[in-house]
Amino acid sequence: METPGSQTSLHRANLERVVRAVRMAGSLTQAEIARSTGLSAATVSNIVRELKDGGTVEVTPTSAGGRRARSVSLSGDAGIVIGVDFGHTHLRVAVGNLAHQVLAEESEPLDVDASSAEGFDRAEVLVKRLIEATGIGPDKIIGVGLGVPGPIDVESGTLGSTSILPGWTGINPSEELSGRLGVPVYVDNDANLGALGELVWGSGRGVRDLAYIKVASGVGAGLVIDGTIYRGPGGTAGEIGHITLDESGPVCRCGNRGCLETFTAARYVLPLLQPSHGPGLTMERVVQLAREGDPGCRRVIGDVGRHIGSGVANLCNLLNPSRVVLGGSLAEAGELVLGPIRDSVSRYAIPSAARQLSVLPGALGGRAEVLGALALVLSEMGDSTLLESTLPAATPAFT
Repeated sequence: METPGSQTSLHRANLERVVRAVRMAGSLTQAEIARSTGLSAATVSNIVRELKDGGTVEVTPTSAGGRRARSVSLSGDAGIVIGVDFGHTHLRVAVGNLAHQVLAEESEPLDVDASSAEGFDRAEVLVKRLIEATGIGPDKIIGVGLGVPGPIDVESGTLGSTSILPGWTGINPSEELSGRLGVPVYVDNDANLGALGELVWGSGRGVRDLAYIKVASGVGAGLVIDGTIYRGPGGTAGEIGHITLDESGPVCRCGNRGCLETFTAARYVLPLLQPSHGPGLTMERVVQLAREGDPGCRRVIGDVGRHIGSGVANLCNLLNPSRVVLGGSLAEAGELVLGPIRDSVSRYAIPSAARQLSVLPGALGGRAEVLGALALVLSEMGDSTLLESTLPAATPAFT
């Protein structure tokens, strides 16, 4: 039996610290593990050797700062994780391993507003098809990350706003998909998963505080504080789309007037261009036309950027993030939208907060949410289970 403070329990804790650091980063050199965990180089070397012998990690030659080093990552056959992203117009699924490698990925059109049953049916089929394509047995699945375009009620696990997905009223997405696949399912909203995806794989790498802004049919923000997604006690943190810009503005779906969303979301912006460009416009098409020099589209994109910048300025004043990442199709507009965002931040944010802020486009495009779903499982899975499946019951107490 392990007792608190014993050599055995200390060694176990150190094992978990190393596994956790590697799990969250994907791969680290031994020197980076030592810096991340605060353990000595000798202790890290001994632990990595033990984990390698137990099949938990893989060690490959690499270089760091011009010197030879060893890169440590979790074993590729230690298990797989699955990401499922429900968007308003698409379903995307990815299968990855614990070394942060994407093994299979596929997307297909889906009207998520229509029926939750159809959405989960399609997700189940796609998940099973991709697992079969990888050739990895279902028994290797550690968990599934699930993203939905709406806030999740922390207490009940149900969607917190039926005005966003009326066909999903009363649905508990985690229970629904877990019952179909027979594995743990971790669920979060798409903005939070976009933030996680960019934090681990994209434009947020290397920072501990950021806001991921997604503009689509609605507007949301995923907030990362000290390296962790901040959801708030009710799970609704980051609803930046409902900051009031104009009390006499258009009525928002939330019931208020002049929310940021009513000046930036596709459902409000696209009708502005229909008289001159006709019906059937999408935000992707507007961005393309703006990049090609269309004056009306450039004006609308610039206005959207200025409004988003007002919301970002509020975030700067409240949370002082070091980086803001713009996701979704709007990010493809580049400086046409990023420039106006920075202008508004410079005008409305506290100068010291504005100076420290960098505003960048997302690096992952439409994949941010599904990769964030993979990262969600990696962040939620327990290190103890992984160690118990690969290491002997008794571990030496030399560290």
